[in-house]
Amino acid sequence: MSDDACAAPPEQGSDRTGLVLVSTPIGNLADLSPRGRDELAAARLVLCEDTRHTARLLTAMGIQARTETLHEHNEDARIPEVLAALRAGERVALVSDAGTPVISDPGYRLVRAVIEAGLPVTAIPGPNAAVTALILSGLPPLPFLFLGFPPPKEAARKAAFGRLRAAEHAGLAATLVWYEAPHRLSETLKDMAEVFGDRPAAIARELTKRFEEVRRRNLRDLAALYAAETPRGEITIVVGPPPADSGEPKDLDEQLRSALQGNTLRDAAALVAAATGLPRKTVYARALELDRRGHR
Repeated sequence: MSDDACAAPPEQGSDRTGLVLVSTPIGNLADLSPRGRDELAAARLVLCEDTRHTARLLTAMGIQARTETLHEHNEDARIPEVLAALRAGERVALVSDAGTPVISDPGYRLVRAVIEAGLPVTAIPGPNAAVTALILSGLPPLPFLFLGFPPPKEAARKAAFGRLRAAEHAGLAATLVWYEAPHRLSETLKDMAEVFGDRPAAIARELTKRFEEVRRRNLRDLAALYAAETPRGEITIVVGPPPADSGEPKDLDEQLRSALQGNTLRDAAALVAAATGLPRKTVYARALELDRRGHR
């Protein structure tokens, strides 16, 4: 390691300008880093999802700062005034309600606009629920794929899972990570078990808080568990990768060719659609194409 790597960071003086993305605690307030606290204290403006929520953090840290909202409904409208503030030499901080900004939270469009405007942007790393759940799950940590929140409606959710399953048939082998709302957890786990099979999984709840809990079981067991009890708090789902020796066909065409042996085209498409979670019309169209080409 070079001497530069061990050197003290530059002074965070009041002359520093630009947008700074500050990671905030996901539960335990002690997880706010000293650098994060300093940046929030020095910022002329703190952009946040909910000013009331962020005010509680700032008050607990003894920080007085002007806060304004930036969320999915007003982000585009706020960008011009934020760029103007940055051009005027102000320091602007962006936080989410919890964890690392931009990750499954507002801010991406603002960051892109700041970069395209040639203005400075930096980040203060810190807590992240997805990574914390991953390292606590006991499942393979690399590679992993973070997917945000699943669609709230069952049909869209199964279709999204089906596309992932099709990618797995094509070679994707990664631990999968999602956030989910407590009231949808049971149904989401049931859909996951139907599409991905009964894989090892973990449910991480209330991470870093007093009632932190990580339950590690197979998907069907977890679905049954949360069908009987409704959890509270922030939820992260971690699902292990497909088994290497599953013996399943590697892609959609192989599955269709296998199913077409001894089944009608319509029945084969229905079977493969149910197995993959892909839309039946999509699978049927591909089955027709294979049949037309004589690739049974």
